Amino acid sequence: MMKVVVLVKATPDSEAGVMPTEAILAEMGQFNEELVKAGVMLAGEGLHPSSKGVRVQFSGKNRTVIDGPFTETKELVAGFWLWQVQSMAEALDWIKRSPFQDGEVEIRPIFADEDFGEAFTPELREQEERLCTEMEKQKSA
Repeated sequence: MMKVVVLVKATPDSEAGVMPTEAILAEMGQFNEELVKAGVMLAGEGLHPSSKGVRVQFSGKNRTVIDGPFTETKELVAGFWLWQVQSMAEALDWIKRSPFQDGEVEIRPIFADEDFGEAFTPELREQEERLCTEMEKQKSA
């Protein structure tokens, strides 16, 4: 199994704050239901337009906060899913079934522990496991 993030790219409408219609929400709800029933969808959310966001640029110890909106709509994200699939091919099969009629989606694999090799020491693995356990406890609370 592998995890992928599916990035739904922003459009001029999503950046203008145009909300989806009831029909679109119903179609997306049905698609999400299929993903959940298949054990694929782990999370998914829509994002507010970049006008409500900020960017933080790092340069050494300096942090610069830039208020939205951001100009390059094609580079912005309007929402995401976190999926668990057998392969990138399976992720592609799923996204092709989505109700999208226009726009763009980017699918990227998420690193697994083994991808980090020897740099991910037993101590770092233990810390990661501890943090995951703590996050699960917080979700249950």
